[in-house]
Amino acid sequence: MTPKSFNGAIIIYGPPGSGKGTQANIIGKYFNLTHLDTGRLVEKLVHNPRLKNDPIIKKERKKFDSGKLCTISWVVRIVKEEIEKIYKKGKGIIFSGSPRTLYEAKRLIPYLEKLYKKEKICVIRILIKPQTSIFRNSHRKVCEKCGYILVYSKKNKNLRKCPICNGKLIRRTLDDPKIIKIRIKEYKKRTEPIYKYLTKRGIKIIDINGEPSVEKVTKNIIKNLKNCMK
Repeated sequence: MTPKSFNGAIIIYGPPGSGKGTQANIIGKYFNLTHLDTGRLVEKLVHNPRLKNDPIIKKERKKFDSGKLCTISWVVRIVKEEIEKIYKKGKGIIFSGSPRTLYEAKRLIPYLEKLYKKEKICVIRILIKPQTSIFRNSHRKVCEKCGYILVYSKKNKNLRKCPICNGKLIRRTLDDPKIIKIRIKEYKKRTEPIYKYLTKRGIKIIDINGEPSVEKVTKNIIKNLKNCMK
């Protein structure tokens, strides 16, 4: 697979554990895109020690750590700021699971269309079973230094250091099975309505089976994106 640059916007959707973050990192490098991980952006803000006593951050941290979505008007503001920074650098952008709600979508999708043009927006939806979502999340680890997500396998189940930067691998509070079930419900209730909105705007959604290996899913996504970019 020969990489090439894409000066547009790619959005990868899917329930918790579908691998959208992992795929966004891979696909982003392949097409020379900046990966804007809204979840990671929010997590860094709400867990920033310097902001721990900020009243807004305290409120958002409580929501984030319980598995609920943060205040959407606040999320939209910080995401718009990041999109603008990336666009001004002349870079394409890739999202993993964002915009997360219809409210966000109605404010961010038109903004993306304005900057990158509608014909340069590609949407991927990764599909997995609920039981797959719970297993993958409850068994994965995340590097607290660089944010790398270690997908569970028998070979790496005892790994404690990040294979990328040697940082410490941890289990997030979000990956507790009880929290994951809440996140799945939140996804169905607040994210799935976005698909109808995108379709009405004339933006095609490409469905990808997320059950196979990371490598197989990546190849399928790239194949479909190349068709989308024509």
